[in-house]
Amino acid sequence: MIRRAAILGLMTAWGVLLPSVVESRDCEHGDPAVELQTDAGVITILIHSKEAPASSDAFLGQVNAQQYDGGSFFRAVRPDNDRTENPIEVVQAAVGEHAPPLDQDPIPHEGTNQTGLKHIDGAVSLPRGDIGTTTATSFFVSIGPQPALDHGGKRNPDGQGFAVFGQVICGMDVVREIHKQPVSSDSPLAAMAEQILEQPVRILRARVVQPNCSGA
Repeated sequence: MIRRAAILGLMTAWGVLLPSVVESRDCEHGDPAVELQTDAGVITILIHSKEAPASSDAFLGQVNAQQYDGGSFFRAVRPDNDRTENPIEVVQAAVGEHAPPLDQDPIPHEGTNQTGLKHIDGAVSLPRGDIGTTTATSFFVSIGPQPALDHGGKRNPDGQGFAVFGQVICGMDVVREIHKQPVSSDSPLAAMAEQILEQPVRILRARVVQPNCSGA
């Protein structure tokens, strides 16, 4: 099951440089990566720890505490199930309910206007409700550029957008396959109607690794 607090993080609201350029720059700076071993394959996320330090530290804290082990990719938002005025395409993952929640302070919002990062294809961001309530118990991956999620975009009513803190450098094919999986008519909230995967894709293991830029 999915921790309810993680689900609620993306409920109240809802990105250019080539990814290879971004990856090479950040790998040279020595940023870490997180490797997710899932039922569908391996996904590697480069962490933008210098551009988005608060978001990155909180996410790495969850990973190092093994909170994402046993979690899942549970939500796919796409044209056939997003009927809002500002539709997006993302997949969302969350920690599991296997362990007590990790005690973390809410994360200061690191908007794209502050970090210089954008919601390009493969960008990894934190969901949020009101600013000052975000945790790293959930994240989402952009499928294609999603400027509505950047600062000034209209997906979030306050115009502050969402906080990019990472970039998928390996396994974007896996992410796209997850995005295409069948969804259920059941939903915990109306805003998620027809967006919950019939079979969530389990995260078997999440660990910090050294990024392999040559294979990205």
